[in-house]
Amino acid sequence: MTIITNNEAETVHEGEKLGHSLAPGSVVALYGELGAGKTTFTRGLASGLGVRMSVSSPTFTIVNEYLSKIPLFHFDMYRLENENELFDIGWDDYLERNGVCVVEWSEKVPGAFSQDAVIVKLENLGGDKRLIEIVRN
Repeated sequence: MTIITNNEAETVHEGEKLGHSLAPGSVVALYGELGAGKTTFTRGLASGLGVRMSVSSPTFTIVNEYLSKIPLFHFDMYRLENENELFDIGWDDYLERNGVCVVEWSEKVPGAFSQDAVIVKLENLGGDKRLIEIVRN
């Protein structure tokens, strides 16, 4: 599915729609350059899962946890060198916690995802306009 959003609110809304459709144990791999809207999309996804806390990028903490009926584990791989470092911080443990794992900068950890991960590619088309491609296997 390919979507074009014209502003931040629409990008959040598309994330929220995806969040409503996710089950515990889901993995969402986000791809996109700096400023593509990954964290904005994740804010909407979190809302769709029922998260009522403010969602921010986990660039410096690697992972932020948000509790709700279905917990959200929001990862940022920007500072990691490879998927081995992801496994070192307990990736397998997070996968077993019946939450939803959302991973920004998934390009950095290509071997970490199973075939049933939801792939979301975001592209900045200028200003607040975004191209969002969602692939479910």
